[in-house]
Amino acid sequence: MGNEWSIVRIEDIAEKIAMGPFGSNIKVETFVDTGVPVISGSHLRGVRLEDGDFNFVTNEHAEKMKNSNVQRGDVIFTHAGNIGQVAYIPPNSQYDRYVISQRQFYLRCDLNKADPAFISYFFHSNEGQHKLLANASQTGVPSIARPSSYLKTIELSLPPMAQQRAIAHILGRLDDKIELNRKQNETLEAIASALFKAWFVDFEPVRAKMEGRWQRGQSLPGLPAHLYDLFPDRLAESELGEIPEGWEIGRVSDFLSLAYGKSLPAGSRNPGVVPVYGSGGVTGYHDTSLLDVETVIVGRKGTVGSLYWEPLPCFPIDTVFYVQPLVPLPFCYHLLESLPLSDMNTDAAVPGLNRENVYRLEVVAPPQPLIKEFSDLARKFRDQIFRLHAETRILAQLRDTLLPKLLSGELRVLDPERIIGALI
Repeated sequence: MGNEWSIVRIEDIAEKIAMGPFGSNIKVETFVDTGVPVISGSHLRGVRLEDGDFNFVTNEHAEKMKNSNVQRGDVIFTHAGNIGQVAYIPPNSQYDRYVISQRQFYLRCDLNKADPAFISYFFHSNEGQHKLLANASQTGVPSIARPSSYLKTIELSLPPMAQQRAIAHILGRLDDKIELNRKQNETLEAIASALFKAWFVDFEPVRAKMEGRWQRGQSLPGLPAHLYDLFPDRLAESELGEIPEGWEIGRVSDFLSLAYGKSLPAGSRNPGVVPVYGSGGVTGYHDTSLLDVETVIVGRKGTVGSLYWEPLPCFPIDTVFYVQPLVPLPFCYHLLESLPLSDMNTDAAVPGLNRENVYRLEVVAPPQPLIKEFSDLARKFRDQIFRLHAETRILAQLRDTLLPKLLSGELRVLDPERIIGALI
């Protein structure tokens, strides 16, 4: 480490450290539709504050808790409950003023000495988390004892401001790309789901033909011209209500079967890269797969009806089913997504999904050529999602590798933009 780095305590770089309000000051009855947003743990899941889904208090009520008002640049910590959460309020935050909850406290940096983003990244490193949680108790509700006074005593290695900003800039650009990928995937997922709903639930193409909004040779959003003859031009009554004329009523079992996963206790897993799926998603890794083909995994016990599309070899355990498709997999996935699986618990004590009940569900059965056309379109979206997921994993691994090296000074930053250009 160069001589320009120095060991400082948080109190040396702090303009202010303050606690959240007493619990009696923020209660459900104090919430209003608009006003000053209240930060909770759900907004502190990353290095930066996640804007959105806030409760609000009035400006007048926020003024009564002025010491718990925070602003852009403040670093927010959770001291009770999900301890270890740390996020700073970025310059482009949705609001310029917030109130923290009773489970948070905050650091306002002296901006001549410390960059808030750098400080937030420090507390996301292994070293920062270790130091922050060294004074924590896990008895009952996890908490950090004397959080504000303890925070003051934490030491860290601090480079000059220019280096702090450069380091935070590099890590921030990586996080920006990760967040962009996440949002793109959400959009792609939403488009594919909306397309399935339009074609096979709302029958929008049929209605468009009936109303003269779709003419032969014409392409509409989500409706290429070559599909025109695959959709009828009228609806007919059925036991499920109006459906496209000529289409049939089938059952879920006409399209797929659900196979049981296999027990694999954590103690029986070997180091490897094969994802192990439970009903809550990936629960770990193993060196051997149960399936070597792409599949959709369905939560059976625990998180009933959860869906995960895994393109690579994986190991579904005994709390899930995996899909054995009778039609293209994209159609199976979106069909299952459209069903009320999470409401089909059969055991009050331990939620469970009975596959026979799923098989019996009546659904509209489109013609096979249309199932294939939809699946071909949805496959393009899914392939892009998989590509972005893989890129995001690489970027996250890169960020996590760079983080301790940059924060310790082991890796020096001379030209951050050149580094970013090489990484992204």
